[in-house]
Amino acid sequence: MRHWDPEEEDSPTLRGCCVLEHGEIFMIHELRREGLSIRAIARRTGLSRKTIRKYLARGFEEPAYGPRLPRGSVLDRYKSYLEGRVTSYPELTAIRLKREIAHLGYAGGYTTVKDYIRRIRPSNESGYEHRFETPPGKQGQVDFAHFKVRFTDSPGEEHRVWLFTMVLGHSRYLAGRFVWRQDLATVVRCHLAAFDKIGGVPREMLYDQMKTAVTGEDGERGIVYNKTLLSLARHYGFIPRACPKNRAKTKGKIERPYRYIRQDFFTGRTFRNMEDLNRQFEEWLGEIANRRVHGTTRRPVHEAFAEERSALLPLPALPFDSVLRLERRISRDGMVSVDGNHYSVPDTTTNRVVEVQVTAGKIMIMEAEQLVAVHPVMEGRGGRRVASGHRRYPPPGNSKSARREETVFLGFPGERVPCRGLEVYDTVASVLARSRREAR
Repeated sequence: MRHWDPEEEDSPTLRGCCVLEHGEIFMIHELRREGLSIRAIARRTGLSRKTIRKYLARGFEEPAYGPRLPRGSVLDRYKSYLEGRVTSYPELTAIRLKREIAHLGYAGGYTTVKDYIRRIRPSNESGYEHRFETPPGKQGQVDFAHFKVRFTDSPGEEHRVWLFTMVLGHSRYLAGRFVWRQDLATVVRCHLAAFDKIGGVPREMLYDQMKTAVTGEDGERGIVYNKTLLSLARHYGFIPRACPKNRAKTKGKIERPYRYIRQDFFTGRTFRNMEDLNRQFEEWLGEIANRRVHGTTRRPVHEAFAEERSALLPLPALPFDSVLRLERRISRDGMVSVDGNHYSVPDTTTNRVVEVQVTAGKIMIMEAEQLVAVHPVMEGRGGRRVASGHRRYPPPGNSKSARREETVFLGFPGERVPCRGLEVYDTVASVLARSRREAR
């Protein structure tokens, strides 16, 4: 007969046969290797001798772990979209892509997107740069960059446009506009618009060696600035400065935003025409660029600008109205060509050569020192403006010109050349015919 052994039964202090953890099995074998008896091991571990004998008989095996199942990510359903966008447009930034997938329902963080974009598009940037910071209101930087664009209103045509940008050195606040060319009148108009947008003027403006700003260098006087630019500087109170040749990083604050503009705004968008391009750019500046946390200053641009604005020079009370004088010949159809656009003179103009005075926003045509026509400056090239009252009679029947005035956009919202119906000219013709019969 087998005697009862309380150590063989389960009790609050002794555990019977059960499934042990890996650490407990390892302890049993270690204690046995140290020379302890089964009874001593039972007392040490609180396990029954039966359980200890069972695991000692089985031996000790390292646990086998299966492969860990991959954890799902909130980004998984958007990865194919991100891969497609980066493949089509490698320059797109992670912050813009994060905004795009947020519209598709992504609720995760920016770091997740940035890390994934870095894996599928490694960064090639390297090297170190010395940062040069300016106090509030001290400096602004100006430059142009060219872009190639196809407008949906004229499919199949590729246009070369220029982006004028002014950035404040302290806050990194951006103002700018896309234009068709870089001539002096356009540069002046862009300055006026940027100063109005900013609401003040930096104490100095930094330029590169562009011809509209710098006309050359003099051994004694140094850099020679364009006279019109100097007039603009005197009117607004800023000091023009030109960076040394072949030193683009001297204007790093204005050079770097062009890459940001191409990646975050320009790439992957469509535009109907130049007006739509500037409308979208103005919205992007207000909603994105001037509200972002700047990568260098680590501050929201609009907050830094709110502090810098009080340090800017105030806008002058009177408008800048410098005049550029040109000599032009009137064409056979009574038009004067200025910067690739054509402006009308009245039928009563007798001189074939006239003086054209160009300001930031107006074209004034003078005949023998008398003002005969005033037109707003048209953007772009190939424009044609016939002012109301300049044509007394309709064109002859065999003329290839339009028999009524065409509506022409002038570059200023809401300003258009008036249209006249054919019945107006029919009435004029009837009156002329009757007057000729009466004269006979």
